Amino acid sequence: MDDTLERAMPDRRGFMKLGGQALVLLAGQWLAEGIGPVVAALTGGRIDLPMVGELEAGLPRLRRMEAALGGPRARNLLHAELEMVTGILKEASYSDRVGQRLLVLSAELARLAGWSSFDSGLHTAAQRYWTSGLRAAHAAGDRALGANILKSLSLQCYDHNLFSDALALAAAAVDGAGEVTPRTSAMLLLRQARAAAACGNHAECDRLLTAAETQMAQTDASHDDPAWSGYFDPAEFHAQTATCHADLGRPKLAQRHYATALALMPAAKHRDLATYTIQHARTHTALGDADHAIHLLETAVPMITAAPSQRNITRAVAARAELPLLTRHPKVQRLDQLLATLSA
Repeated sequence: MDDTLERAMPDRRGFMKLGGQALVLLAGQWLAEGIGPVVAALTGGRIDLPMVGELEAGLPRLRRMEAALGGPRARNLLHAELEMVTGILKEASYSDRVGQRLLVLSAELARLAGWSSFDSGLHTAAQRYWTSGLRAAHAAGDRALGANILKSLSLQCYDHNLFSDALALAAAAVDGAGEVTPRTSAMLLLRQARAAAACGNHAECDRLLTAAETQMAQTDASHDDPAWSGYFDPAEFHAQTATCHADLGRPKLAQRHYATALALMPAAKHRDLATYTIQHARTHTALGDADHAIHLLETAVPMITAAPSQRNITRAVAARAELPLLTRHPKVQRLDQLLATLSA
């Protein structure tokens, strides 16, 4: 964690450091290695359970802020929170139980810091946070949290068109998660389905979509879902399902699920609304309705402004490039002007 804190924040490279066999090996280690004991710090003050509880109580606020403000705005705050917890792990004394909870807390903060870096287009930094968070989750014995971090690494590979790596990481997340709630299972299965769709495996993707739908149908308030899975609601389920169908060349099915997702998604989730509005626009382009695609892309611009995201800017530019209209078309010119404000 200390090495990550030293190297991740100043990193400004927009490419991934790990790839191919290195990522697959990381996933294999996650499945195979044993869970070591938590070693208590030898010096420093004593940290008790109430103090850890106070630190943990800040996580919901941090998750909401990162989702609402976007990665570029939240990154420094998350790094600072992680630095504080890492310092406590290094210097304080505490029981094994307290140490385990501190490790889980640091793993989740590393996941969030990695996500904010990923959202900012800083991919080497994201990998540093995530691989450190994976080790912390492993040391704490929280396999579900580790699986969620592997899921993020899988999505990063997906964004870089490393689809076989994305599939290997997503499969490792599913296989290594242990006993999880139906919501968590559906979330992990859908990430694997997305990777299978990107690889062009129709049958495997459909199998995983069916399994995810079965798990999602069993989700209810009686299950003790981990707090980090709270974002995965019916809106997100439909949005992820839509992306699978879009990648498999099924724009009508994708369009139907994107429409459902956007109807269910809370208005405050600017970044997610922008993501799936852009993806919805791409289905309209694929079905020959360029005018409505332009309208949706214009709608997404203020959402990106409200929650800046380099990933969404890249998506919007890619969706614009797919439009069949000439650059001199008035609607396209207006859209280009709006997109230029994002790039600036």
